[in-house]
Amino acid sequence: MITGTPLKDVLIDRIRAVGPIRLSDYMAECLMHPQYGYYATRDPLGAQGDFTTAPEMTQMFGELLGLSLAQAWMDQGAPKRFALAEAGPGRGTLMADLLRATRRVPGFHDALELHLVEASPALRRKQRELLGDATWHDTVDTLPEMPLYFIANEFFDALPIRQFIREGDVWRERLVGFENGTLCYGLSAAVPQQALAHRLQDTQEGDLVEICEAAAPIVNEIGKRISQHGGAALIIDYGDWRSLGDTFQALKAHQEVDALDVPGEADLTAHVDFEALCMATPSKFSRVTPQGVFLERLGITTRAQTLAALMEPVTMEEHIAAHRRLTHPDEMGNLFKVVAFYPEGATPPAGVEA
Repeated sequence: MITGTPLKDVLIDRIRAVGPIRLSDYMAECLMHPQYGYYATRDPLGAQGDFTTAPEMTQMFGELLGLSLAQAWMDQGAPKRFALAEAGPGRGTLMADLLRATRRVPGFHDALELHLVEASPALRRKQRELLGDATWHDTVDTLPEMPLYFIANEFFDALPIRQFIREGDVWRERLVGFENGTLCYGLSAAVPQQALAHRLQDTQEGDLVEICEAAAPIVNEIGKRISQHGGAALIIDYGDWRSLGDTFQALKAHQEVDALDVPGEADLTAHVDFEALCMATPSKFSRVTPQGVFLERLGITTRAQTLAALMEPVTMEEHIAAHRRLTHPDEMGNLFKVVAFYPEGATPPAGVEA
């Protein structure tokens, strides 16, 4: 049974007025409703929050991503002005580690302009406290027209998705409605879906596929700037080359909960379809690489050993655990993937392959 949240009543009123809503609409309301949305009202990270991301586990993650982008900047002739941007920067931890690690790269800090794409007022405050001066954006559309060096870590997984279940050669969309005061799932009428025409070749009756309509325009904007002006993007998230199956999930206090139970008070995510991202960029894109492989190529084990030599035993145990969690195939090492965007004729960023 639903425990009741302020947003539940808002959603039921909306459904009562217009009928069942798409899962993407439900997800968008739960995450970004201006008064009751999850990201609009809290800092969700860390032990006191609902989930922990890689930068919050260890400084090594942001450091290595920074050095990969700095190498790409040098490989492309070290442009005198460029935008260093991150989408969904959380508390700013990744960017702070990136900036510290690249401080000794000659000319890099003199050339960069810091841009952060963040819709959450609560998280913008955290970022300002840690990073100081930056330019904030609600969307990537307003990033400047200049070389772009861009990071998105666990950003695309929080974009709203739609879900479809195959029935013959047509599809039923999964909807959110309510019954007896409780939010519940339902299905639309079966209709053809042009966006899923290609999936008739690799799915069968009853298969569920997910699409994220919000991702393509974002990727197109990033890729367009990189194609026209130079730069590179590193996209890190959990998912695979092509979506198949129900990956929609909710986390509250680091535990998985029913996604309809506490709207506005749990983090909602879904696995990223990396094929869709790559097909949406006008730039070149790398092979999709497991996060563990990517970090090992960048030297995370050597960096871990250097840091460990300076640590007390208790801190070292946490450090070893973080290294394992990020790289081991049974933990984040295989579940999370990395893809890079870069200009035609340029070398892919360090850690990935063309």
